[in-house]
Amino acid sequence: MSTPAPLSLLAPEYALSGDHFDELLTSEGILRPQWEPIMGALAQLGPEGLAERAADIGRLLRESGVTYNVYSDPRGAERPWPLDPVPMVLESKEWAVIETGLIQRAELLNLIFKDLYGPRELIRKGLLPLDLIYGYPGFLRPCVGSLPTIPNPLALYAADLVRRPDGHVVVLADRTQAPSGAGYALENRVILSRVFPSLYRDAQAHRLTRFFQTLRRTLGTQGAPGAGRDAPRVVLLSPGPLNETWFEHVYLAGYLGYTLVQGQDLMVSEGRVWLRSLNGPEPVDVILRRVDDSFCDPLELRQDSWLGVAGLLDVARRGRVAIVNPLGSGVLECPALAAYLPAIARHLLGQDLILPTVETWWCGDPRQRDHVLSRLEQLVIRDLAPGQGGALFGDALSRPELASLKDRIRANPGGFVAQERLALSTLPAFGPGGGLEPRRGWLRTYLCARDGDYGVMPGGLSRVAGARDAAWVSNQAGGVSKDTWVLASEAEPSPALVGAMPMVGGLGTPVSLSGRVAENLFWMGRYAERAEGTLRLMLVVLMRRRLVRESTGDSSGDATLRTLLRALTHLTATYPGFVLEGAETALTDPAPELLTLILDRERIGSLSFTLQALLRAGHELRDRISGDSWRVISALRERSNALGQRQPQDPEHLVHHLDELITHLLAMSGLAQESTPRHLNWVFLDAGRRLERGVMLADLLRATLVHPCAPDDEPALLEAILNYAENTAADPHALRPEALLDSLLLDERNPRSLGFQLAALESHGAAMPRTGRDERLTPAERLILEARNELRRLQLRDLALPDGSDHRLALDQCLARQQHLLGSASEALGRSYFDFTRSQHLLASNLPQPGI
Repeated sequence: MSTPAPLSLLAPEYALSGDHFDELLTSEGILRPQWEPIMGALAQLGPEGLAERAADIGRLLRESGVTYNVYSDPRGAERPWPLDPVPMVLESKEWAVIETGLIQRAELLNLIFKDLYGPRELIRKGLLPLDLIYGYPGFLRPCVGSLPTIPNPLALYAADLVRRPDGHVVVLADRTQAPSGAGYALENRVILSRVFPSLYRDAQAHRLTRFFQTLRRTLGTQGAPGAGRDAPRVVLLSPGPLNETWFEHVYLAGYLGYTLVQGQDLMVSEGRVWLRSLNGPEPVDVILRRVDDSFCDPLELRQDSWLGVAGLLDVARRGRVAIVNPLGSGVLECPALAAYLPAIARHLLGQDLILPTVETWWCGDPRQRDHVLSRLEQLVIRDLAPGQGGALFGDALSRPELASLKDRIRANPGGFVAQERLALSTLPAFGPGGGLEPRRGWLRTYLCARDGDYGVMPGGLSRVAGARDAAWVSNQAGGVSKDTWVLASEAEPSPALVGAMPMVGGLGTPVSLSGRVAENLFWMGRYAERAEGTLRLMLVVLMRRRLVRESTGDSSGDATLRTLLRALTHLTATYPGFVLEGAETALTDPAPELLTLILDRERIGSLSFTLQALLRAGHELRDRISGDSWRVISALRERSNALGQRQPQDPEHLVHHLDELITHLLAMSGLAQESTPRHLNWVFLDAGRRLERGVMLADLLRATLVHPCAPDDEPALLEAILNYAENTAADPHALRPEALLDSLLLDERNPRSLGFQLAALESHGAAMPRTGRDERLTPAERLILEARNELRRLQLRDLALPDGSDHRLALDQCLARQQHLLGSASEALGRSYFDFTRSQHLLASNLPQPGI
């Protein structure tokens, strides 16, 4: 059998052009040496095998929940992370030159950083224009004098690298505030090494583990540990789940062993930064931030920011907390700075730059401005104003647009910078036709300070355009990521020999718990239980409707079905529904209302609304959810999205989808009960579930049993209630009100009973932190204990016996009292443990519930 040629995977249109560099082939169409073993192995797989591997990559990414957010995207903010099956390959010899150039550049930027927030000699000597620095929004005057006195305050640095058509690597942009993408680069490596284990092993690519070990050691030396601790307390500060790279924040925090926090989780007191833990404030020594400079402190920087910590800059100024990277480092990202780097490098280092920047001109300089205006059609122009970071390509502008741009530059020359327009190099990428096609791309790689020097990640995050004919790489336009392999000259030790990284996360991990996280755990439990309860009753309703229609042909007059439909409205609080205005029309033809209750994501209380709230809470708690649980949540998201695309005329056609949804919800519940240690995370999650189950059960019983039905209808109604509660009715005596109430109200051995929920809530209350100075019962505990004692004192005969007006008054009063106590307990938990001033959680509309 013949061996496929290494180039057999190339698409027929993989043509070379002299205007750009191709990473795979030389200008003569010959395979570059570093690619030969890679392409030979891929050719062995063939198009079908490579397509299978691409599908495996997509599945693993979905199961792991690897996503990124795109703002203002009509397809939804959260988008699956795209990873090409073909890696980017670089030889070790070339990488050594790149590595040396990157270290030189990082050292230069460090010197500039310390000078700009210190003596500012570069401005005094005319090496940097005063107007450029002082007029750039990234230069923060309050940060002057706040840098730590260490050799390399710029602890993290990333550079975007591109190739010129002649093959030389140049720097397109510097990333110094909070460089993103390192976590995605690591996840790319993990995924690709799983899909191509033998290829990755044989290629001998440099491993990434050492870089993250260096990062962890560096962060561990940035701040002095507080009293009683051996090492500094490090947290990762994130803007939150709506940020574009939220997954990466979660992933890095877990991989490095740090607590993931948001601004509201931290506070400044007594000259220090503290984590708002439910067990009391905990000191923070180092903050690895992913929040931009100006948003980090609303007291001294951007006053409208909700992402930072008031007083943070003052604590940094005093040296009581280390921030990586220090506030103010955004000034180094100014694109116009590149126009002056060559001269500064010769002045400060006595060397020319090994890796030059793409040729740059700042329009604030008259000579450079004249050059830009004369060649505007050939350049890339950037507006330096905040929020105007997008690039304008001169050759893509019309004549009126070019004229308008020239007028803007002349009116505010210091606010614009122009760069050389490069034809990006092409990389082989797996195309929709099954072959490899050339796509434009670039590489972002990362550096970390270490002992007065820098360590470089061997590789990084490569990105290629989403289509073959795209000239630029953009997330909005469907850009695709690549794993980057720097081939080693000899095999490296396995990760086990160089030391493993700590991995934290999951609901059972005993890490610090802030009020924000506890609130989301509590509400995730409530949303999960409400979704499950809504689904259960919906399936019971649809089953009864189908049985009646099959037996009589008309379900509009069935008393049991009407009672269940009204109960569905009360259970979901989706009034008027089957209860108030227009109820008779809805009861006669329930299909439209049922479809709305299932599919309408905008209707508060509907199944789709509750599922979306559950998924949002899960997304917010990504760092607290185990891998298995996240796979269930990912599957639940797919099923929920599939349900939203359905537009049936009859709710019966959705039964299969509803069955799948409840299966995933049961799997989530099972994992929480059987695979999660009983730490504080789980306590709040299960407390939310138990409280919601109790509330929904009281709603259901109050809507179905307070007004007794006709004797002939009673068995069917009681059986429907038992079906909702997963109880069987094999014993004929079970189909009596007394027996059902005993099972669902009082029997604390039944996991579906109200008594069981109250007993569990009492246990959870005892496990929660004390919020006062003494050890007495918390307000929530008092309410739960009161509810449980009242339930225990009840007499079944009194509950099941109707009064003279055909109304079970005692049962109604009992259930109403339980609803009130459970609702009050939920509010008490919020006052004691959560921050409701910023809560976004909602289960039902504000419409008051009418009497049942």
